[in-house]
Amino acid sequence: MKTILVDAVHTFIIESDDTFKIFKEMHDLLETFENRKIILTGATKNEGFKKYRLNEMPYEVFTLEHNPEKTDPKYYEIMLKHFGLSKNDVICFEHNPEAVKSAQSAGIKSYYYDNDKKDLKALKDFLTENL
Repeated sequence: MKTILVDAVHTFIIESDDTFKIFKEMHDLLETFENRKIILTGATKNEGFKKYRLNEMPYEVFTLEHNPEKTDPKYYEIMLKHFGLSKNDVICFEHNPEAVKSAQSAGIKSYYYDNDKKDLKALKDFLTENL
């Protein structure tokens, strides 16, 4: 069963009333899939985790603390090795087009999620077709 790699900030975690919270409708969608989910971020474990409330997430959280960024394919290679996964074991969605290209160049089936449109139907279609 494939693992879903979930972009953290501006995708699964959204800003609301000067704070950050889980995007409930996306969480509800992800909960319809039994697959393992891992939240990917570049946030630092001290300040970033506190600011974005990453310690309160319902799924595992992975960060390399901006070293390298998700726009570098090495981020995904390190993450896969960390979890003992291969590129064929995962699918990914991400709001940053450069990070999507980076994941794709690491061989990961990836989807660009437009965080302005918040098109959860298109995201559901991507997940359903690729899991």
